[in-house]
Amino acid sequence: MELEILGLLVAVAACAGFVDAIAGGGGLITLPALLMAGMPPVQAIATNKLQGTFGVAASSFAFWRAGHIDVRALAPAIAAVAAGALLGSAAVQWIDPDRLRLAVPAILLVVAGYFALAPHLGAGPRKARLGPLSFALGVAGPIGAYDGFLGPGAGSMYLMGFVALLGTDLLKGTAGTKLLNLTSNAVALAVFAAAGNVDYTVGLAMALGQVVGSRAGARTAMLRGAPLIRPLVVIVSIAIAASLLLRG
Repeated sequence: MELEILGLLVAVAACAGFVDAIAGGGGLITLPALLMAGMPPVQAIATNKLQGTFGVAASSFAFWRAGHIDVRALAPAIAAVAAGALLGSAAVQWIDPDRLRLAVPAILLVVAGYFALAPHLGAGPRKARLGPLSFALGVAGPIGAYDGFLGPGAGSMYLMGFVALLGTDLLKGTAGTKLLNLTSNAVALAVFAAAGNVDYTVGLAMALGQVVGSRAGARTAMLRGAPLIRPLVVIVSIAIAASLLLRG
């Protein structure tokens, strides 16, 4: 790949990392860029997982270091997401992902409406409706399976689960979402890497941009909080839903 194109992909990855750290949906930016650069679809998806994993790892670390992630409390959800992502990645081999392309946009539009119509939602913690184990098995695991199987919008789904069912505020929910995204991304990446589908030269170059953008996005989210996170979640959810509908 030419250096000019690679440089553009690194810049795109930085922008995607910034958006993804706040509201998710970074793959909506990077995956089309990889396809436009001429990469075959399967290799583009696999390489996108590599660079995205670095980005979400950087934002997860930034949120954890600032005290917004309780890894021990999220341990059941992490385990459920890992198992779900493994099953989802394997299921791609015998289930057509297009079967989900109508259902997922509907879910994402519900997420967008949920955050758009409740202006004070997530401004502070509320009483949890589910315990950690129920959340892990009933919410985190299934979303992890979807993330390993198809992926777009998984971050918005995780965030809605944190806010609506665990009662977290938007900032803490965003931080927890990054850790669960990291888990499902890493598992899916391992599956793609074992199949030899990853372009490491492009993926690692883009990872540099992802790390820079993700760290900046995490800092911005922590500084601005709910007033920034809520509208971006609405915009990203609608954008992903529209992308999936147009692609279908």
